[in-house]
Amino acid sequence: MKIKNFADLLSSGDREARKVVLKVAEMSLMELDSYHVIRNMMKLDNKTLHIGNYQFDISLKKRIYVIGAGKAGNAMAKAVDEILGPLITRGLVIVKKLEAEDSQIQHIELIVGGHPLPNIAGWKASQDILRLVEGARAEDLFISLISGGSSALMSCPVAGITLEDEILITDQLLKCSARILEINAIRRHISETNGGRLAQKIEAKGSELINIIISDSVGDKSMVNRDRPVAFFGTPVAPDRTTIKDAQDVLKKFNLLSKAPKSIVNYIMINDLSRETPKSFGNRVCNFVLRGTTDACEAVLSSAKKIGLPSMILTTLLEGESREAGIFLATIAKEVGMNRRPIPSPCVLVAGGETTTSIEGSSGKGGPSQELALGFAIEVSGKRGICIAAIDTDGTDGPSDYAGGIADGYTVERAQAVGIDAYSSLRNHDSSTVLAVLKDALVTGNTGTNVCDVTLIYIA
Repeated sequence: MKIKNFADLLSSGDREARKVVLKVAEMSLMELDSYHVIRNMMKLDNKTLHIGNYQFDISLKKRIYVIGAGKAGNAMAKAVDEILGPLITRGLVIVKKLEAEDSQIQHIELIVGGHPLPNIAGWKASQDILRLVEGARAEDLFISLISGGSSALMSCPVAGITLEDEILITDQLLKCSARILEINAIRRHISETNGGRLAQKIEAKGSELINIIISDSVGDKSMVNRDRPVAFFGTPVAPDRTTIKDAQDVLKKFNLLSKAPKSIVNYIMINDLSRETPKSFGNRVCNFVLRGTTDACEAVLSSAKKIGLPSMILTTLLEGESREAGIFLATIAKEVGMNRRPIPSPCVLVAGGETTTSIEGSSGKGGPSQELALGFAIEVSGKRGICIAAIDTDGTDGPSDYAGGIADGYTVERAQAVGIDAYSSLRNHDSSTVLAVLKDALVTGNTGTNVCDVTLIYIA
């Protein structure tokens, strides 16, 4: 099972509503697991590698390297390791955390990097990948496994900018609630790997690069055909749509010109075209995209249909302050319960995207999905037959070890019974503490995917 603490989550609260929400959530996460997707689309027939409808003659390749980074890297690496096995010359994928089953991976090394803040292990692993690329030749093949979180995990700042500088600017941007594209506009332009620069280096060696990608970009369309190469932007292995001017605008927008590390400000604010990221690649770089952010919502629709429940996608573009998003979603749930619109109950509502939290000063423990769940709980307090599961689909919500949280009309009342003020906790960004005490924090470990956040609501 993907949800490890299923029994705890059903031990209290609005149990009947929770049963529905957790069943749909479990089915959805199983459907999104990239291990199964890769095993179904990638086959090895003698010396011919089949990926979807395309074939690659690997007998012409001298060496095969598997590289990558991302929060779904464990499952992706396991699938490719099983398919290619000893044909892999060397494999190195940077992940957020390790799981016990990762010991089964024999030909690809997994290194734990830092996310959302980079760390020294990820930096060293990124340098190892760059050394592999430096020694590459035209007859070599690179297969990259990229999923959400790759920009932080594969962190390797350019000369003159330290890892500590990148950690600081990332922390500053996160705390001022910058959107992920704004954060990436900075990270890509100060990196030796991000913003397509890794692919640029591989292409310069004449090597072939096949990218297997899970997209966590809010606004991407559903991956209706993952069996053929598609155009893709962002990540270390694809062209970058952001510009150095975008990075300059981010520094100005959040008043960071005087607060950010001087090395970063000086590097970005100089209009030097050599510091721009690549905007296109040739035909030796191809992208297969397994999943996008809207697929999480589609998986919920599919799962709800299987158990006979009407469902509706409210949005796949949910952004903004997490607790405010929770309050807003709660008002829609109450509208359904009271006036049977925009869809009659019983039903499942789903929203996908990536909300953020603005933090000033000290704070407690939490993550955007947990904060959204707690904001929802406060707004539906006292209402029966309404339940929410707010999930970061990779299994780690913000800096916490939880995947998100579950909440219903009993949550605030149960918190009060054990001496917790849910309102105060929400103001102090301490959602993890509340949900953990109530045994309402979702635990999944690595889910095998990362398609941003998905929130599903059941109204009885």
